[in-house]
Amino acid sequence: MSVNWKKTIFVVCDIIIAAYLLLAVTAFNRPDAKTTICKEVKIDVEQTIVEGFMTAEEIKRILTQNKCYPLSLFMTDINVRTIEECLKKSPFVDNAECYKTQGGYVCIYVKQRIPVVRVMADNGDNYYVDTRGSLMPETRFVTDQIIATGAITRKYAQTKLARVANQILKDKFWKNQVVQMNILADGSVEIVPRVGEHVIYLGPPANIEKKLDRLRKFYLYGLNKAGWNKYSYINVEFDNQIICKRNKRKKQNT
Repeated sequence: MSVNWKKTIFVVCDIIIAAYLLLAVTAFNRPDAKTTICKEVKIDVEQTIVEGFMTAEEIKRILTQNKCYPLSLFMTDINVRTIEECLKKSPFVDNAECYKTQGGYVCIYVKQRIPVVRVMADNGDNYYVDTRGSLMPETRFVTDQIIATGAITRKYAQTKLARVANQILKDKFWKNQVVQMNILADGSVEIVPRVGEHVIYLGPPANIEKKLDRLRKFYLYGLNKAGWNKYSYINVEFDNQIICKRNKRKKQNT
């Protein structure tokens, strides 16, 4: 009688898988597992090039305040879904994942919403805008963000302002150089640099990358030779030209 080896191999594999699943279930439900206590909570907050608000300590504070911090609880009493939903309620959390491991560990991973600009508008609004153009409430946390002032509506902040801020922050040079944006009544944009006594006029919030590239070249080949404080106002709105207004105070001093 011939043996159907192919069928036999499938049967053996099914038996091995079934045995593994049985052992796994048994391992998690054995008597000593039910008395295992959470001995450590591992919290991982996603880091990006832009500083966010969430830290491991803040995650712990939120969970403790909502009475679901798992440390020292029985592992069988810890509901990972409850922990995830608790963290997702925070306006500064984009997503949260939680899972338990054998040995008494609870692991929490948090993806935070990243603010790109703080709005302090003429109409009294005070809030943050994240990378996707969503609004975030004012917070007690201190972070080094670009401040936007002037005639800013919430719609403008969510669409045009967010795009300008993202464009600035993706470039390391401009991320460190720009400290403030000012929005004029017609929606055009001024930026205030960290170095120099000048204000830069970008014009309408379009083609920002090209305007900043042109300005960088002017910094490199113009201001480095003429002096960073020679001009009080630099206009890079139009292609192929840069219009500068001389710094009267600097002129008087020289």
